[in-house]
Amino acid sequence: MAATRQSAATRRITVGAAAVALAAGLAGCAGPGADSSEGAPGPKKAAAPRSPVRLIGDGSTSFTGVQPGLRKPERLKPGQKPPQFVVFSWDGAGEDSQKLFSHFRTVAKKHGATMTYFLSGVYLLPENKSTLYEAPGHAPGRSDIGFNDTEGIRATVRELRGAWLEGNEVGTHFNGHFCGPESGVGTWSVADWKSEINQAKTFVKQWRTNSGLTGEKPLPFDYDKELIGARTPCLEGRDNFVRAASELGWRYDTSGVNDQVWPQKKQGLWDLSMQMVPVPGRAFETLSMDYNFMVNQSGTTTKGDPSMHKFWGDQMRDGLVQAFDRAYQGNRAPLIIGNHFESWNGGTYMRAIEETIATVCGKPDVRCVSFRQLADWLDVQDQETLAKLRTLKVGETPTSGWPTFLAARPTTPGSAAPKSPKAPASPTASRATTASAPHGAVSSARVVPAEHPARRPARMAQSVEAAGGVPAASPAVRPVARY
Repeated sequence: MAATRQSAATRRITVGAAAVALAAGLAGCAGPGADSSEGAPGPKKAAAPRSPVRLIGDGSTSFTGVQPGLRKPERLKPGQKPPQFVVFSWDGAGEDSQKLFSHFRTVAKKHGATMTYFLSGVYLLPENKSTLYEAPGHAPGRSDIGFNDTEGIRATVRELRGAWLEGNEVGTHFNGHFCGPESGVGTWSVADWKSEINQAKTFVKQWRTNSGLTGEKPLPFDYDKELIGARTPCLEGRDNFVRAASELGWRYDTSGVNDQVWPQKKQGLWDLSMQMVPVPGRAFETLSMDYNFMVNQSGTTTKGDPSMHKFWGDQMRDGLVQAFDRAYQGNRAPLIIGNHFESWNGGTYMRAIEETIATVCGKPDVRCVSFRQLADWLDVQDQETLAKLRTLKVGETPTSGWPTFLAARPTTPGSAAPKSPKAPASPTASRATTASAPHGAVSSARVVPAEHPARRPARMAQSVEAAGGVPAASPAVRPVARY
């Protein structure tokens, strides 16, 4: 999204043939209510809640009862192999002329998946009311992603309403999407973050009044209760955001960079950050997000060589599937994937995500879920079991087998404890550090994060690894890009 982004209803970017629906016949995903041991289709289309609707405030939101389409989380039994969770999430979710929000709702239903949509609050604020937004450190009415118009708001609300009724989560990507060291979200205090969060909530809770669309149906949820997690713009400002979110009682954050290992809590929030995944044919890994693959392929431009579009999309899809396979066949750590409703490089990344969903969500014991559902499951687990799972490294399978590894703890003196797993062989690709190196940088190379391609030139560092002979539009770069 450029700093002078047009309204969501009028933006003229085509998805292209790369983002068309996949052929029929692909397996469905183990969705809510299905037996986790089978790749069965998910639930039928969720019916509207039967509870009486209670309007909240000006009627922009409402309480309609328990969200439909969700399975009740269950604690692992002793010796039980964990399910493989996969989270597909979308930053700045809104419906515009590309109609990608509605498209991926259809894709999710087809494969029994639920997802998390991180709404940018300004997408429910019309241009003529822009001065209602006062971002910390900026003049009223400033936004690096613009605002919306009436029809764009109407379309976005329609998709949010339907998505929630289908079991999806509505999180937040905040509002103005300010990045950079001078006036970006990385400079914000805890109080600044609370102000930004409050404004994001207000735009959702008052979209009827602000847009004049008083005849539209309300959103079927109480946003004060629905909002439990977020991803910060450009992955910046995380420390103070986490402090603010923790004080507000939120449950997770996904604004960091992790390896594919089991998550843990930090300051009371589950750290469900995106992860380092393979880039097939290259000797490095990148973040599990469409933007990061793009920066490694076409650099700062979103309109790279058309002859490379298919290859780039295939490379992203194959990298995500490889990441899935090493978790599915190894430590079963949840796979976290981030995306944007954008048609970069001819829509090839949208095709890659759609094909990834079709490939992984139908496999036995796989659950394609939202962050809320993953946090729900983690919260009901025995904490010693989760601690045991966190001893498994990337792609590592317990040497003694899952039944022994997660067996019930001995209750009699002298009983043998399950064997600890052996460390796996070192992977050929560069690994990302998660604690010692700042911002998830690779320990063997200096990595400077790239920023939004339409906003300012990306800054990329050269990789210490060779390109590996795979076609690419740019040198062997290894940025931990952020968007």
